[in-house]
This record gives sequence, C-alpha cells and structure tokens, in this order.
Amino acid sequence: MHIYSVSDHEFKSYGCVWNDVPSNLTAPLIEALAATPIPEGSKYVASAPELEGVKDADKLGFLMYGGRSFQLGWCNGHNTRLNCLEYHRASEFNLGARDFILLVAHRWEIEDGKLDTACVKAFRVPAGKVVEVFNTTLHYTPCMVDDGGFQVMVALPAGTNGPRPELQPTCLPPVTATATGRLTSGSSATPIAPRQPKAATRASSARTSTSPWTRGFCFNL
Repeated sequence: MHIYSVSDHEFKSYGCVWNDVPSNLTAPLIEALAATPIPEGSKYVASAPELEGVKDADKLGFLMYGGRSFQLGWCNGHNTRLNCLEYHRASEFNLGARDFILLVAHRWEIEDGKLDTACVKAFRVPAGKVVEVFNTTLHYTPCMVDDGGFQVMVALPAGTNGPRPELQPTCLPPVTATATGRLTSGSSATPIAPRQPKAATRASSARTSTSPWTRGFCFNL
C-alpha cells in the first residue's frame, strides 16, 4: 500500500491539516500526551483528564468546536492493520506525539453496507500537527510508523463513543388549525432526557459502536 502524506493533494477530500494553530496551545498537550502509556496492542480513552486539564486546552477546544462541549482523549499502542472503520457526525481532530498513519476511506464508497478495502488509503501524519478528519471520512485506530508505537490525541464532541443514552418516549402535542389558518399545538409533552457524556475505552479488536454520534461497521481481513 502506498503511504501518502496528509500534506498531499490526495488528503483534501478526507480532512485538512491545521497549520496555523499556535504552538503554545499544542506543545503542552503533546507533552502530556507523551507521558501516556503505549500498550502492546492498542487502547482508546475517550475522555482523558490528563489532557483535558492541560493549560489552555479549552482554547484549542474552542478553535476546533466553536464553543460546543468537547472531549479530549487518546488512542495509543502498536498497530499495523485495519479491522474496522467508523465515522462520526462531526469532525474528529488528531494530534500525535509521534508520527502515525491514518487508514481512511469515504462514506460514499460504502455500497449496500459493504466497503471494498481497495478504497482504503494510508496517510502519514507528522508529530505535532493538528489534523481534522471530516465526518464523511471512515477511519479507526491509527497505525504505527515504527516499533515505538503511536500516541494520538483524539478530540470529539462530548459524549462521543460512549454508551447509547436512555431516551424517554416523547408525546407530541396535537396540532390544530385556528379560524385564521394558523397552526397551534398543545402544551403537554414529555421532554427528552439530556445525554450524559461518559468515558469509554476501546481495544484493537473490531466492534460496532452504538453511540448516537458514531456509526461503524466491521469486516474481516
């Protein structure tokens, strides 16, 4: 498989590199990320206090999500293969303490719930670069560049990759027409319970997410 760079033109439909992020926002996160463990397999932590508590992490989060609640987690380990793909309803942002490789494809390349793995492309991401992965991009656990493994920050809207929240049934109010032709509705409705963001972990084995913010599918190689 040919390995492109995220700086190459081929990456433009999958995401973009944020070259203008001030180093004073990324350097503390890279330092904290470098102190996280690198397991023999791979491990994903959706919400990591050691990253979210870094000075000015909220400022970087504001740049990425414009004031929307977000979570900073990490995905570390040793990986050389693809056994699953997922996508989100919002962009994902990655920042590596080490170089890493993203294996990606497009959502629109899925046909009848299946994806030809020939569609998957590999892109190398330099350490210290903030990379946005579009919500139309299929992706999963990064791959390592060398035997040292990978350490990647994963930024997503708060609550992503957590368990599916319990939703209360909603009774919609009746709609009637007045003499003037305007539509009115009753006031009796049961509100939907708010989502409660929870941390989650994932191993390198394939899985299908039930999160309301994530959709994925698995295949065997």
